[in-house]
Amino acid sequence: MRSELKVGDWVEIKSKEDILATLDVNGRLEGMPFMPEMFHFCGKRLQVQKRAHKSCDYTTRHPFKSRWVDRAVLLGTRCDGSGHDGCEAACTIMWKEAWLVPVSGPGDSDRLTGAAANAAGEPAPNARCSEHTVWQMTHVTEPDGSRKYLCQATQIQQASTPLHWWDLRQYVEDYASGNVPLGRLLSGTIYSAYFHLSQAGIGIGRPMRALYNLCRPLWRGSRFPRTAGVIPEGSPTPVSNLNLQPGELVRVKPHEDILQTVTTDNLNRGMKWDAELVPYCGQTHRVLRRVHQLIDEKTSKMVRMKTAGIVLDNVTCQARYSQCRMHCPRAMYPYWREIWLERVGENAAEPPATAAAGQ
Repeated sequence: MRSELKVGDWVEIKSKEDILATLDVNGRLEGMPFMPEMFHFCGKRLQVQKRAHKSCDYTTRHPFKSRWVDRAVLLGTRCDGSGHDGCEAACTIMWKEAWLVPVSGPGDSDRLTGAAANAAGEPAPNARCSEHTVWQMTHVTEPDGSRKYLCQATQIQQASTPLHWWDLRQYVEDYASGNVPLGRLLSGTIYSAYFHLSQAGIGIGRPMRALYNLCRPLWRGSRFPRTAGVIPEGSPTPVSNLNLQPGELVRVKPHEDILQTVTTDNLNRGMKWDAELVPYCGQTHRVLRRVHQLIDEKTSKMVRMKTAGIVLDNVTCQARYSQCRMHCPRAMYPYWREIWLERVGENAAEPPATAAAGQ
């Protein structure tokens, strides 16, 4: 079913007891898990950032797919991993409309008090779920003693239905919801058509990519987003240890320089240089955090990075160039190798947050 909420609408997140009353015995609503990390938002008023009518699905192997999601929105809230053994992915939280109440604005005259919203009381008598169940359903223990984690990211298939890239309804919804401005929708359509034609195997792919690179000054863009690196597949890739810390100012290196650090399948020591990172080349941002561990959505298990990944503030996936998941609203944080970044002085200009987020 289509969501009634649009970008810019204000909502109040229901109390803990009211939300528990909507959940089944597994702590889910229509397959969507309500996670322990979401409890501390109860009672808060927030503005709709995006309508979550679709989501990319990283639980499968390539190619990644999109999924329809019914009556859900994004409020700019992220999971802090406190209920999932400290996962540092900081995924955007999806909120089902049944957990929200539309309100007129951010005023607090009729706002729930913190005590009322977050009271640890028992759910309503007819509720099938308790707070204890929500915590229990964050993981299952395998026979070997390892844990498989259950969260909105790993369970997206249970909370959605398949969505094909050619289903035009999603693009209508992208625009009607306020998620994607018309200019971005049109440019995405043109790029997608251009990319698919260049991949058609009729001998025009290389000339088309060359033409793209020749004309890129017209839109002040970088090289063709899906350009392969120069290092042969399987060969070692270079390393840089800057020991970047939160708050430091860095500049993303030019696309051409980064291609010298990745293999022909765009990997640097296992980390993917993705086309969605290309729009940030040349921009200056602050380091938000170093990421050491996260839940692998394909295996549902916690993995520890051999070398910490870097997350940059206001830098998220814009889903501009991703086949089968165009305009996904989840705004996931991409991870950066330090060799793709360089320290800059404090007097370097930082781009506005809206520009960084691709608005």
